[in-house]
Amino acid sequence: QVQLRESGGDSVQAGGSLRLSCTAPEFSGMNYCVGWFRQPPGKGLEGVASISAETPFTTYTADSVKGRFAISRHNAGGTVELQMNALTPEDTAMYYCAAAAGSVCGDRHSGLSPARYTYWGPGTEVTVSS
Repeated sequence: QVQLRESGGDSVQAGGSLRLSCTAPEFSGMNYCVGWFRQPPGKGLEGVASISAETPFTTYTADSVKGRFAISRHNAGGTVELQMNALTPEDTAMYYCAAAAGSVCGDRHSGLSPARYTYWGPGTEVTVSS
């Protein structure tokens, strides 16, 4: 069982930045593909970004956040981060970290699909005001 925990969610004004972190002791020793997902109020779950387990990391980013969000990981520390810049009110959502066994996340569709992932964190809330 992989225990994921997100942190870094906050309330910010439009144009601001946040860095979300996802930690799990298992990240440092095992191969896990990791993804970030979000669910805006009243809407469905959306894939935001994913990253493979080993270097060179393969990353995928949703079109809606491309150029503003970046995913990175530090296996030694067991952390995967989501740097979010130029935030807009449309980025308001609960953000979830998810993990799947395996060194690769598959193709872009697979990497950004909730069905690829087995383990999920409880989420961290991001609110962006205009």
